[in-house]
Amino acid sequence: MTKIAVIDYKAGNAPSVMHAVSRLKHEAVFARAPEDISGATHIILPGVGSAGATMQSLGEMGMIPALEEAVLRGKTPFLGICVGLQVLFDHSDEDDVDCLGWLGGRVVKFDGSKVRVPQMGWNQVKFTQKAHVNTQEDYFYFVNSYHAKPEDESVVWGRADYNGAFTAAVHKDNIYATQFHAEKSGEAGLALLNGFLNLKGGA
Repeated sequence: MTKIAVIDYKAGNAPSVMHAVSRLKHEAVFARAPEDISGATHIILPGVGSAGATMQSLGEMGMIPALEEAVLRGKTPFLGICVGLQVLFDHSDEDDVDCLGWLGGRVVKFDGSKVRVPQMGWNQVKFTQKAHVNTQEDYFYFVNSYHAKPEDESVVWGRADYNGAFTAAVHKDNIYATQFHAEKSGEAGLALLNGFLNLKGGA
């Protein structure tokens, strides 16, 4: 039986993700405490706001050890969205905060002297790595001032261009994450989200 857990924390946009999941005819629950992700077959960490606020909220909820147990050890399929991608890395320059450290690398700000910051709008993503979630080159919706610079290029799943190429999506094992808002990216975003939700659960 599928149990989709959407982490609902103060800095997130869980209701928007929940709406997209419902449109795809899947059922999900809001996860507001560690026990809410127990037995989950899929976990989604949405993100709006800053890396610092996200890490603080996850810490106050006691969610970090439960996520590590489910995702890193239990191999439950995980999808991070926007800030939910950025906090997977070691450190974010936004708020100068240490993050989850599931992936090596850091998150840096776009150069505001060369481009508008934040990037807001549709941008083309080219997927550079094969994954169990089928994807194709398309336009997705971004709202971001920062972007990840992974230590290991092999985790880069997709790239976009904003005064130079930047990491638009990452994938490693059961961990998937998009810098763009899949839940706000029309049919292409819903197709990606549906592909993730149809992965065989790990719990």
